[in-house]
Amino acid sequence: MHGIITPTTEGAKGRKTSTLAWARDWAARKRMFLLVVVLPALLVAGYYYLIAADQYQSEAHFMVRAAESTPAAGVGLGQVLSSVAGPTGSQTEAMSVADYLTSHDVVATLNRRIGLTERFQRPEADFFSRLRGDNPTPEKLLKYYLKQVDVHFSTDKGITTITVRSFRPQDSYDILKAMLALGEQRVNALNVRSYADSLSLAQRQLREAEAGVASSQVALTGFRQSRGDIDPRGSGEAQIQLVSNLERNLSAARSQLAAMAGVISPESPQYVALSRRVQALQAQVASQSGRLTGGGTAIAADLGSYEDLRLRQEFAAKRYETAAAGYEKAREEARKQQLYVVRVVDANMPVKSLFPERGRIVGTIIVGLLLLYAIGWLIVAGVREHAA
Repeated sequence: MHGIITPTTEGAKGRKTSTLAWARDWAARKRMFLLVVVLPALLVAGYYYLIAADQYQSEAHFMVRAAESTPAAGVGLGQVLSSVAGPTGSQTEAMSVADYLTSHDVVATLNRRIGLTERFQRPEADFFSRLRGDNPTPEKLLKYYLKQVDVHFSTDKGITTITVRSFRPQDSYDILKAMLALGEQRVNALNVRSYADSLSLAQRQLREAEAGVASSQVALTGFRQSRGDIDPRGSGEAQIQLVSNLERNLSAARSQLAAMAGVISPESPQYVALSRRVQALQAQVASQSGRLTGGGTAIAADLGSYEDLRLRQEFAAKRYETAAAGYEKAREEARKQQLYVVRVVDANMPVKSLFPERGRIVGTIIVGLLLLYAIGWLIVAGVREHAA
């Protein structure tokens, strides 16, 4: 029996030894291929399939539009020329919002409000993917944030796309919702500043016009109080009417006196009475005419000053009307320029992890290593052939 078993065992050992020897010989001959292609590929595949943590992505789309903006109808010469001329106001603001969402300010705000650092340091995150450090610096946090968050503005569509990757579905969703809220707050802040800037000049002109109206009214009231006359224009018209009536009466009395001179004696009581009436009317006409055109207290002087004040008041009132109309127009224009965020696609709650893309990454690494190995082999073969 021992004579039968011993040859079989020795044959198996011999085949095993032969296989190992062949394997060692093949490994020796292919050691460069194993070192350059197989070993790195196994290490990469081992990391991504055994160690790398799943990452969940949430995505949202939004656009910034003006209150009176209308979408362009088709692609025509006007749209092409507008694109050549440069971005519109809403596109500029959308780009500024996209830039803001990748800034230190947003990272600091997110870290303060929702604990951004803790969300990027979840226990399930692997060593190479997670944010390392118990208290990372703002620069380090921003750098990691930009690796996990992508904000892209499309100039063709005017739509901003935001994608967020983290190690939990809820974290990605929460970060993206907070970013959208910050973007809307930014647009509101831009609206407030733009509205104030647009109305500042019109408001200043309106305030100046109001001050002018008030000043002219105060001057006119002071003049009326100092002269004791609420309506110098009416008083002047009444005085002119009075002088006119007195002159008509004087003219009639003179005519009557001239007619009596050839009929009755100048010493007669009737003639004397009429003569005294003519003299009294002459004195009244002179007195009342003096009130019209006399010294500094004459009605003519008061009326001139009054008319000057009235003219200034009317000019101030017209200026105020123009400023008020300009202010209302500026408000309307500023309202048309107000921006608001339209959420085209709201943030989604991810269910399946999309990252890391293990198959694509490992496949790309293998292809790259094979190309590197092939180039190296061709170089070595060429050198050997040249040396031979």
